[in-house]
Amino acid sequence: MNDQRTAETTTTGPRSAVVTGAGSGIGRAVALELLRSGWRVALAGRRAETLEETAGLAPGAESLVVRTDVSSPDDVAALFTAARDRFGRLDLLFNNAGTFGPGGVPVEELAYDAWRHVVDTNLNGAFLCAQAAFRLMKEQDPQGGRIINNGSISAHTPRPRSVAYTATKHALTGLTKSLSLDGRPYRIACGQIDIGNAATDMTERMRSGIMQADGELATEPVMDVADVARTVRHMAELPLEANVQFATVLATNMPYIGRG
Repeated sequence: MNDQRTAETTTTGPRSAVVTGAGSGIGRAVALELLRSGWRVALAGRRAETLEETAGLAPGAESLVVRTDVSSPDDVAALFTAARDRFGRLDLLFNNAGTFGPGGVPVEELAYDAWRHVVDTNLNGAFLCAQAAFRLMKEQDPQGGRIINNGSISAHTPRPRSVAYTATKHALTGLTKSLSLDGRPYRIACGQIDIGNAATDMTERMRSGIMQADGELATEPVMDVADVARTVRHMAELPLEANVQFATVLATNMPYIGRG
């Protein structure tokens, strides 16, 4: 993981990527890792101002800010059209946008609108972006590209009172497998990174105490989000003849192995 190579070039120039949820957290860290390694990156997210902040952290790199709600088919279509028009091709989609939703709510009290919001963002949004990327990668010359989905430890093992998030992350694993299989004839590789307790705003509650399987509250260790970003770049820069199908990157001592 200490490989310091910059992005390889294609026949049309440096490699290009779309990163969703690029305005903060894991999405911002991955976008910056790619930009600083020579990639051209389309930064997608709901808030243009935070995307501009991300772009400003990599001066001199080629980025494109596109305000996008991934649950909107029209927004997603506009995002990938803008990326194609600016970069000429698409080599990577990091399907990262997601929300935990109203955590800590018992199943019987979870509002349907809250459930739908999580499903629309985490699953429907991932599908819409993958579908748009797939279309571009299939038609471009040279053909092919890579999709990396941001799964979660919750794609394997749930936390208490996280039914919507857990359900979407389990479903994302099925999406990854299907895309991986369907992409083979077109040199489209698809993998998934399952992340546990990277230090971001979303995981700040880990430091103050979060419910465990036995109902107790406990603090949990976190890891540097930069370690996640380097892992994604490693996956992204493999030749298309090789694929990391699933990678699990987590804080070493987090209660995952043996959770519950």
